[in-house]
Amino acid sequence: MTRVWEWNRPVTVREVLEDLQKERSIAYTTVMTVLDNLHQKGWVRREAEGRAYRYKAVSTRAAYSAALMNEAWSTSDNPAAALVAFFGMMAPEQRRSLRDALRMAQVDGQAEAKEK
Repeated sequence: MTRVWEWNRPVTVREVLEDLQKERSIAYTTVMTVLDNLHQKGWVRREAEGRAYRYKAVSTRAAYSAALMNEAWSTSDNPAAALVAFFGMMAPEQRRSLRDALRMAQVDGQAEAKEK
């Protein structure tokens, strides 16, 4: 998924294979199987291109990360404590990013309230 997200465009098995082979030896069939599994799970869409497929991510990496965080938070028996613990694990730069995101969410929320 990392390659598909990084490139942000439809990719072929061959493209992913060639990129991965820069780092390690890997078989074409392995990459093909992984991309097919991702398609079966609904993580990527694919379109036929000749005898091959082009694969494209269904959602962004940010949306996927947000869904994971939401799932983890919503299954907690004490969501407030989970958030406090999560914030405690964050590096200063991550906390700054969180503050920026909260400010943006507030601005978006205020704009929506004014529109109503």
